Amino acid sequence: MKQVICVKWGTAYGPEYVNRLYGMLRRHITGEFRLVCLTDNAEGLRPEVDAYDLPELGCEWPKKSLGKWRKLVMWSADMGEKTGLEGPVLFVDLDSVIVDNIDGYFSHGNPEDVILARNWAKPMQRLGQTSVFRFPIGKYPHIIENFRANPQAVADKHGFEQHWVTASVPGGIKFWPHLWTRHFRLHCLPAFPLRYFKPARLPAGARIVTFPGGPNPADVMLGRWNTQDPPHEKPWDHFRAAFAGGVKHRWRHLRSFVLPPPWVAQHWVE
Repeated sequence: MKQVICVKWGTAYGPEYVNRLYGMLRRHITGEFRLVCLTDNAEGLRPEVDAYDLPELGCEWPKKSLGKWRKLVMWSADMGEKTGLEGPVLFVDLDSVIVDNIDGYFSHGNPEDVILARNWAKPMQRLGQTSVFRFPIGKYPHIIENFRANPQAVADKHGFEQHWVTASVPGGIKFWPHLWTRHFRLHCLPAFPLRYFKPARLPAGARIVTFPGGPNPADVMLGRWNTQDPPHEKPWDHFRAAFAGGVKHRWRHLRSFVLPPPWVAQHWVE
């Protein structure tokens, strides 16, 4: 059986994100699969999702760090025992949009490999991006244990959880075939100012589109960059607002525009 795991904590993502992920998996996986959700609130999750309490980080949270360090609990030695997972498990971030069959994510490479999406924001460095990655459950507990031993030092050196994972896997990480996992801002969204006239495209060969660092697919469907922007804002209105009072980062505002792409609304549904 194919195994998938996700993590939901806090208030950023409601149960609909997990339920949509399950729906996308159901449409794009051949045969049986299991979705495990580690969460601090299982209310509203569809019954097919196996929800488990999200373990605590187990150490002091690093100061002045943007890393999603809570995701490291998946590397715990007892995670398989707690969830019934065994062997290779595919992690998928909740703000991902699955657009095609993903059977290859379960068979690519060796079952013992740790396979990540490439960090496309830093293409010249061999860094992984953990929006979509596969790992053998319980095999590398040193990743979380070494972090717990000195979390601030790890955060100061590596900055993000995914950089720490990249540096910690014995023998090095592997990458998915480059066309499979696409980055919304870097591979789909037209460059400024073309994004004012053309919606984001769905690249040929893409299987999963990720949204690290925003915008969120829920906002993209409404033609806005974040919840502070009005939905379906007209391009001229957004451009003009950059020169109104109260806008501190004018260039950032100008670039933060998106037209609603039909393919996001088509695929990101339960």
